[in-house]
Amino acid sequence: MSDINTETQRPFLALASKLLVGEKPCPVRFLYKTVPANLRDTGWRMYSGYEDESFLADKKNMMPYPVETLLKMNTSLEKLLDSKPGTVWERIPGSDWQEVHDYEIPTEGDEVEAITETKTVDELINNP
Repeated sequence: MSDINTETQRPFLALASKLLVGEKPCPVRFLYKTVPANLRDTGWRMYSGYEDESFLADKKNMMPYPVETLLKMNTSLEKLLDSKPGTVWERIPGSDWQEVHDYEIPTEGDEVEAITETKTVDELINNP
């Protein structure tokens, strides 16, 4: 029953860097929240902090992932998920999350398409 409540309280997809998942995932160290693009989008955009401009220029490097999967990898994210759109957080290794006030959130474009094109949760898990 708690899984259903979690899903109805907040949609379950975040757009995340490919550096955060895989065999040797990097931890989330930077994230911000936009206005969700649709009912499945949480609005969260998550990064390791190691992404450079050329990495981010390739839209295939940012993929929608289930928030629950990202939470299992980093439980400290849970306390941030209820933040409002426009909120930005960063974490230096060995430190707590700090809210950032001087970062300008980029306008959304192709990355929103990645979330709206997603058909099922199984497709996300099996073909990220």
